[in-house]
Amino acid sequence: MTDLQETPAVPPFDPQGDERVGYFAAGGLLILLGWGLGVVANILLHLFAPAGGHRVLGIFFLTTFGPYAWGVFALGLFAGAFGVVLLVLGRNSPRGPVVLPGYDY
Repeated sequence: MTDLQETPAVPPFDPQGDERVGYFAAGGLLILLGWGLGVVANILLHLFAPAGGHRVLGIFFLTTFGPYAWGVFALGLFAGAFGVVLLVLGRNSPRGPVVLPGYDY
């Protein structure tokens, strides 16, 4: 007799893939977007804005940092730091073969 509460509905699936690829891709993207756009581009756009401000892609930039600019700066710092954490996790994870999800090898 089998207890159905103890038996999983679907047998466990271990793709034996390399999870480091996802860590590296996500970490690099977060660093690029967080520190690249949220911090560096944000500071440069405000730094080089003329006295009357200028509009880039529908966003108006002045010479001073407003609450929105500080929020983007803080979010960019956090996203970049989280990207570094993902890269460290990727370096410390065990290596495996690179497989595509859902593809039967």
